[in-house]
Amino acid sequence: MRALVAIAGSAIAGVLASFNFAPWDVPGMMLVAVAAWLWLLRRAGDYRARTVLAMGFAFGWGFMGPLIWWMNAVDPAAWVALVTAQAVFYAIIAWSLRAVQRLPWWPVWAAVVWTAGESLRSAVPFSGFPWGRLVHTTIDTPLDAWVRLIGMPATSALLALCAGLAVTAVERRRRLVPVAGVLAGIVGVSFLLPTGIAGTGEQYRVGVVQGGTPGPFLQWPRGEIFQLHLDATEQIDEPVDMVLWPENATDIDPFTRTWAADALTAAVEDVGAPILVGGLLDGPTEKTAYNAGFVWTETGPGESYVKRQLVPYGEYVPFRQQLGDLVPRFDRDIPRDMVPGEDPGSLRIGDAIIGDTICWDIAYDGVVREAVAGDAEFLVVQTSNASFEGTSQLRQQWNISRLRAIETGRYVVVPSINGISGVVAPDGSVVAEAPLLDAATMVATVTGATGRTPAHTMAAPLELLIGGLALVAIVAGWRRRR
Repeated sequence: MRALVAIAGSAIAGVLASFNFAPWDVPGMMLVAVAAWLWLLRRAGDYRARTVLAMGFAFGWGFMGPLIWWMNAVDPAAWVALVTAQAVFYAIIAWSLRAVQRLPWWPVWAAVVWTAGESLRSAVPFSGFPWGRLVHTTIDTPLDAWVRLIGMPATSALLALCAGLAVTAVERRRRLVPVAGVLAGIVGVSFLLPTGIAGTGEQYRVGVVQGGTPGPFLQWPRGEIFQLHLDATEQIDEPVDMVLWPENATDIDPFTRTWAADALTAAVEDVGAPILVGGLLDGPTEKTAYNAGFVWTETGPGESYVKRQLVPYGEYVPFRQQLGDLVPRFDRDIPRDMVPGEDPGSLRIGDAIIGDTICWDIAYDGVVREAVAGDAEFLVVQTSNASFEGTSQLRQQWNISRLRAIETGRYVVVPSINGISGVVAPDGSVVAEAPLLDAATMVATVTGATGRTPAHTMAAPLELLIGGLALVAIVAGWRRRR
């Protein structure tokens, strides 16, 4: 009975954790939920391993199920599969947390184990799933300033440490005052940490185009989405230095279709500025394609970026040959496999260098870091999200983009087919946001950044350190048990 209560409590804690994200956006709820789950795991010392694994699986399902409910817009089976896969990671995390909670200073070791678990599920299988990280809950709280100093993974560890300390304070009342002092210090320092642009550079007038496509991308006849974005670009009636289109703004390859190239060139001439186009380009074979962002000027194509982090079973089908007969919808809905790019998204457009990312890319630390390393003055997130209209996916991704602005000390400009399109300042505040679902254009002034934040240098080494400490702590915890 105690085991069943612990498993049920873990599931409830997972559900509470999801309330920290859109559409609910209850600040601090995930931190409370993680603390409650750690408290339950602290009392699992005499449980069998399978019970602890079940507690982790229940937490993962309780958390990920509501968090990514939007996957049902694609396919209910895809939602079940993804939630189940992520719940397995939380089962592993629970098993590891149980080990390190026997060690002295266990909140420290629990924090590194939690963060290492986030890093693991953000990397595997395939390209991983870096969604619902503890650090993502800091947006619009004083704690979001930490990401500019130490980066995303270490900020997750800091929050997990706070949860562990809260459990310690509950378990041992005599430690309440010192623990409260530490927690107050972490929050207090947050107010002193700087946010904002990492070195003030040139200013650029940027036009953002939201073409508008009512319905999923594949339901539209080829060429019509392209025309919608050409039409929307004509609405820009003031001087701009560049125009930014969203992901999949054209499914017509202008590199192989002369009429599409001529239409883009005419649009560039009319608006008087180069256009960053998001489009599906023909791949090396008839069965492949590229999801790319490419600059188009009056003289034709310029620099380009190919999306690096592709969505498995969304943009390509792993084991297609083996699964094709079992799941024929893959051949129908994903007739061509996207081929990932290899180079960072630092592109020159006009007089500026931008850091281009495409939709899913923005959730990956390495993709963003390498774009900034290529001297990007501000970030662009070309996204479609047309398959997720009316769901919380749009706001969840938007908040990740806002957190990237703080982390990199750069403006982030998001052109989306249907929304959320907008401009985010380096402190995470929203400068402009287009209405959802309708065709719209915006013009905003964006200041380029010339420097780099401490997180740019510290985030990757700290993540490696956290991973190493987690492995050492897990081994030490299990040895201590024996």
